Amino acid sequence: MSYFGSNLKLLRKRRSRSQADVSNTLQITRSTWSAYENEAAEPNFDTLMKISKYFSLPIDVFLKEDLNEFSELRLTNLENGFNVDVSGRKLRVLATTVNHEDEENIELVPIKAQAGYPQGLYDPEYIKVLPTFQLPFLAKDRKYRTFPISGDSMPPVSNGSFVTGEFIQNWNYIKNGYPYIIITKDEGIVFKILYNQLKNNKTFLLCSTNPSYESYEVHVEEILEIWKFTNYINSEAPELEKLK
Repeated sequence: MSYFGSNLKLLRKRRSRSQADVSNTLQITRSTWSAYENEAAEPNFDTLMKISKYFSLPIDVFLKEDLNEFSELRLTNLENGFNVDVSGRKLRVLATTVNHEDEENIELVPIKAQAGYPQGLYDPEYIKVLPTFQLPFLAKDRKYRTFPISGDSMPPVSNGSFVTGEFIQNWNYIKNGYPYIIITKDEGIVFKILYNQLKNNKTFLLCSTNPSYESYEVHVEEILEIWKFTNYINSEAPELEKLK
């Protein structure tokens, strides 16, 4: 099913443009544009490209997505050019640092700096002042970063631990039931068990290992980065009874 006609009407009205305004700009008749919106006619490829350029949206968005079902936030992001690329085909920009041997550092986000990470993750000036270190047992050809964890939702990883994750470029490869660090616009740094629901509704289900915490969904539009759990550091010693 194509949503082309209804999408055209929605986007035109959001720009407060009349059918005559748009048709004049695209150099087609008003009756032709009206037929497109009412799905009584279909544009040829050249006209489709003009429409795509006019609204600054990919062709497949017009044809495959029902924009009338999008939230205001998703529509605004789409119109501003923020169309989430879950596959990573468009290279995700990742600010990073290297050591004197030109090897990737593991940057550590301190507790005091965690609140600013969602805003600073694309800023090389923010990233370059983070503490760095190396873990020789990790693969050299992958990117890692360490994040502070707060709360008691993910035992045995306790409050105050530091979790190291491997950067994930293609979110389609997220494996169900595995722990990941997710960077979201609203919550910031979140450590949870993920379940991939991209094919169903473009969300991830976030679950805790502590049964006291309810699972919840996060839409891809709200996610900035995903890091796959590799290890964690905890300064608290295990209870002595558990060591016996």
